[in-house]
Amino acid sequence: MPAALPSDLIARLIDAVAATVTAHAEELTALDQAIGDGDHGLNMRRGFDAVLAERNVIAAQPLPDALKAIGMTLVMKIGGASGPLYGTLFMAMGKELGASVTMADVVHAFGSAIDAVKARGKSEPGQKTMLDVLVPVHAALAADPRADVAAVAAAAAEATIPMKAIRGRASFLGDRSIGHMDPGARSSSLIAAAVVSVLGG
Repeated sequence: MPAALPSDLIARLIDAVAATVTAHAEELTALDQAIGDGDHGLNMRRGFDAVLAERNVIAAQPLPDALKAIGMTLVMKIGGASGPLYGTLFMAMGKELGASVTMADVVHAFGSAIDAVKARGKSEPGQKTMLDVLVPVHAALAADPRADVAAVAAAAAEATIPMKAIRGRASFLGDRSIGHMDPGARSSSLIAAAVVSVLGG
C-alpha cells in the first residue's frame, strides 16, 4: 500500500540536505570560481539555511506541500540560475506526487520534475549542467529502485569535467570550461547522496 511520508522523516531529509550543502559550501564556491560567478556554494547554503529555518513548519505538511514549500523558498533565497532551477525541481515533484507515495510514484515524479528543469533552463544532458547528474540518477532508479544512487551521482558529476559547457555562465568560457567539474552537477550529486543516506539507499 502507498504510504505517506511521516513528518519526522521529512525533517530528517531537510536536516541531511542542509548539513551536506553547508559542509560542501566552500567546495561548491571553488568550483564556481573556476567557471562561473563564484557564488554557488554561498547561494546554496543561504537557500537551504532558509529551508532549515522553516523545517518544522515544512515537515508538518503532506509531502507534496512540503516539496512545494522547499521549492518556493529556494527560488526566493538562492541567487542566479540555481534558485529557479532547484526551485522548479522541488515544486514540480510536489505537483506530481500525492500525499501517499510508492517508489514508482517518486521515480515518475522525479522524471517529470527533470523535464520541468530542462524546460526552465532550456537545456539537455551533455551541456555541463545539473541535468548531467539528475538524468543518470533518474535512469538508475527507474532501472532498479535499489541502485547505488550516491555512486551514480558522484560518477555523473565527475563526468562533467571533460565536457564543454553549452548552457549557463560557464558557456561563455567556451573551451576553457573543459577540465572543471560543473558546480550545479556537484551540488545535485551531494543532495542526491544526502537523500539516500536518510532513506537507506
